[in-house]
Amino acid sequence: MTKRLFMQHIIISFISTDRPGIVDLISNTVKEHHGNWQTSSLHHLSGLFAGIIEITVEESNQALLCAALKGLPDLNLQIEIAPEHNETVAEKLVLELTANDRPGIINSISSVIHHHNGNLIKLVSNQQSAAHSGQTMFNAKAHITINENAIDEMIEALENIADDLMVDISR
Repeated sequence: MTKRLFMQHIIISFISTDRPGIVDLISNTVKEHHGNWQTSSLHHLSGLFAGIIEITVEESNQALLCAALKGLPDLNLQIEIAPEHNETVAEKLVLELTANDRPGIINSISSVIHHHNGNLIKLVSNQQSAAHSGQTMFNAKAHITINENAIDEMIEALENIADDLMVDISR
């Protein structure tokens, strides 16, 4: 009889002064403790390097991996062990949002999604100058889950945030 291995999902978030070798340091530690780097989002932001990483590791190696990660020098690091869950997924959508940039736009968008019982899974946003006017434009790509019956109402509410907000949807 083969023993079934129980895999833990560990979520690591970190921030550090940017310097060469941060990803190598973290990935070597994960590898040395038999972890598997699953998903990540890493960014250089205003002279800092920040990221969030999902690691899977056998339950028997989890404590040693977490201790080793916490011991890494010059990283402001937080580690969370993801709870076991059976995910029942509603409709998955990708929203691409474009508008003139202004304070509070993320709050307005996240509020509409929340009030329609949507769940924001991933959000990537940026600012850039419009080609013709030079005005600062807000662009975002939001991955959400939502009940299929609430999609049209949520899209209408998003488009009503402002006249200039454009919403493209894909599944």
